[in-house]
Amino acid sequence: MNKLKKNKMDTNENFEDIKHVDEVGTEYWYARELQRVLDYKEWRKFENVIEKAKKSCENAGNSKVEHFVGADKTIKMPKGATKNIRDYKLTRYACYLIAQNGDSRKEVIALAQTYFAIQTRKQEISEREYNSLTEDEKRFYQRNLTRKGNYSLNQTAKKAGVKNFDKFHNFGYKGLYNGETADDIAKRKGLRYRENILDNMGSDELIANLFRISQAEQKLKRDNIQSEKEANEAHYEVGIKIRNTIKDLGGMMPEDLPTPKKSLKLLEKEGKKSLKKVNG
Repeated sequence: MNKLKKNKMDTNENFEDIKHVDEVGTEYWYARELQRVLDYKEWRKFENVIEKAKKSCENAGNSKVEHFVGADKTIKMPKGATKNIRDYKLTRYACYLIAQNGDSRKEVIALAQTYFAIQTRKQEISEREYNSLTEDEKRFYQRNLTRKGNYSLNQTAKKAGVKNFDKFHNFGYKGLYNGETADDIAKRKGLRYRENILDNMGSDELIANLFRISQAEQKLKRDNIQSEKEANEAHYEVGIKIRNTIKDLGGMMPEDLPTPKKSLKLLEKEGKKSLKKVNG
């Protein structure tokens, strides 16, 4: 294992290492500890990122005081003096927002974005509830999120000048799937003509695509992209970076993940038929 990969794996482990759990089982992270793991040397610069994350929290309609809880501390100084320092107890969602607003040039930020994004998506229902779902139930849950995410991405892409949405989405797929377009993915999976590839993905593959979708929208907005060519290139770049992050973490490449035996559309039909029989 090369040194770079080892460091990345260690960093990923540190996100769990610095996690705290209170007496009622609630997870939280201290901002000062997260600052160190995210390789911010100065608190002043890291606090600027926290302030941006707070604004993102409010813009999403969430309460910042619930996700960024003040936890100031008193530390000992030389000669018996003391000093009050600012700190926060952060929810997983707050950590996700901090990663989103962090210095994208830092490789550890990309790791944090992946780690907290995936975990935060699961946290939209309770972790216990999510873990109790069957794989097909997880697929339905993640598919619903990708559907909402793609709608929002399309609205943002339209404002950025995108007119050919099939081409725009193919740029994202090509980045994430090592050059494969949606049609290539469908052929590899053995799907029928115009069968939706997202309906034929497992939960892990859907999560990877959900992250691609959310990051592409963030980049279009953050970089104020105003042309179709730039939007396509940005989507491709996002796909590539997510693919590289998965690779660096030792994960399975999206194209290597197994295709479920039944599509979500088929499962829906079977469910409706079963319900019809029960109701007579």
